[in-house]
Amino acid sequence: MNQKSLLVEGLSDAIGFIGGALLGYWIGRLLGLDIFAEGYGNSTIGGIVLVGLGGGLGLQLARRWRKRQKANEEN
Repeated sequence: MNQKSLLVEGLSDAIGFIGGALLGYWIGRLLGLDIFAEGYGNSTIGGIVLVGLGGGLGLQLARRWRKRQKANEEN
């Protein structure tokens, strides 16, 4: 792997993860779930789960995008 492909891989993973986590956070806020609430109540745990799921899904989308880009370059 060259440095450019490693940079693209790292940046796309980071952008996908952060974007997905933020999306999960804001969906949680719309549903009334607050990850920063005091204690570990149900709404806090639910918000944390949404942030984690959003980050994971964003990361997977970034990896699929990269895979599709690589396939397009080969064709």
